[in-house]
Amino acid sequence: MIVSETEFERCLDAVRAAPAASGGGTFGPDSATWQVNREAAIFLGAGRALLLQLAHPWVAAGISDQSNVFADPLGRFHRTFNIVFTMAFGTRDQAIAVAQRLYRRHAAVAGEMPETAGPFVQGSHYCANEVNALRWVHSTLVETAIMAHDLVLPPLDDAERERYWTEEKLLASLFGIPQGTLPPDWCAFQAYAAEMIESDVLTVTSAARDIAHRIFSGHTMRFAVPFWYRALTAQILPERLRLAFDLPFGAAEQRSAERAVRWLRRIYPALPDRLRTVGPYQEAQARINGEPVPPLATRLLNRAWIGQPVMTPASGRSRNPSAQN
Repeated sequence: MIVSETEFERCLDAVRAAPAASGGGTFGPDSATWQVNREAAIFLGAGRALLLQLAHPWVAAGISDQSNVFADPLGRFHRTFNIVFTMAFGTRDQAIAVAQRLYRRHAAVAGEMPETAGPFVQGSHYCANEVNALRWVHSTLVETAIMAHDLVLPPLDDAERERYWTEEKLLASLFGIPQGTLPPDWCAFQAYAAEMIESDVLTVTSAARDIAHRIFSGHTMRFAVPFWYRALTAQILPERLRLAFDLPFGAAEQRSAERAVRWLRRIYPALPDRLRTVGPYQEAQARINGEPVPPLATRLLNRAWIGQPVMTPASGRSRNPSAQN
């Protein structure tokens, strides 16, 4: 079920055909996507989403064999968030442009399984542009974003979750995932995610454990991952996978995670929007307000979130308006 270029373009046609939102984006200020994805709190689930993805043997093999995640882990973080945030907050042309670049990048990620893992036998072929693998990666972003949002803010109700999933199905088209392969509603999506988590499709390989250990130990980062963040990641990861990844979760980790959640629930909702929302969302708001260049504070915040002052434009060239106010 490899996504061909023709099928991928059909997926993009679904995005092109959808009604444009304020500011020329695929989604806009009234969308559930903006409501959830603008929150800096989604970073609380980034570790969980990464581990859920690594639990798929194809993902772990692709990262281990062909990614520069160890050489430049912060750069990979920035590139990933730039893609996802541009899809959510950029103009339609920007979203389609990053989707096309992502498709080409995925097309180069292919190889043979170095070991048997779950249903995938040693020597079998893997490819990043395969529908089932893409669908799982997309689902980890959706499920974890909702979980992180609800961890520190009033939980979304059933109608809001349904609306969010409806929008995220459109966003899935930017990954090259045909609409017909996705669960039709939120309940079906939850059932799919739960089934995947319990299935042997998610089998933690030695490569996945090594990647996770090197990232969470801080050996590949410019800074150490805080103890409370590692503990929180272990707490919100499904137990089967937490054990498979050998993540410590004793009494000290439990206390740290619970203490972090208590403080976050108390402090986070009171933060000003400038600190509470991600830079690309603030850039999108500036675009809607007719500002040709985002404010300096937004450009600086973008550097933290996506590694550059503005989201990548449709041309693919990173403009640098840092000399302007």
